[in-house]
Amino acid sequence: MLTPEQRERTEVLAISSDGPDEHRLMIDWVAEEFDGYRIDYTLLSDPGAAIINRYGLFNVDDPRGRAIPHPTTYVIDRDGRVHWKFTEVDYRVRPEHDDILGALAELDTR
Repeated sequence: MLTPEQRERTEVLAISSDGPDEHRLMIDWVAEEFDGYRIDYTLLSDPGAAIINRYGLFNVDDPRGRAIPHPTTYVIDRDGRVHWKFTEVDYRVRPEHDDILGALAELDTR
């Protein structure tokens, strides 16, 4: 769990090739599937996959041929340096919360 100080200094962003309409559908689906949970972080659109490609995350093996990235989590400091990264080609595999929190805690010691 983040401390109040960490929460104040931490920003969560999600980026996908989906546009605002698809984001709205996902937000509504999450709320329906998870007892009204509301996504409380910023969703960014990258419809041309410029950022996705810049980070080398484009999933060229997507069977639908969509410009979707491999699921990835970064911990980036305020200077733009990547301190921790998790990328997985299987969209069902995500990083453990403790791993992300540990990476965030390490930023506090720098």
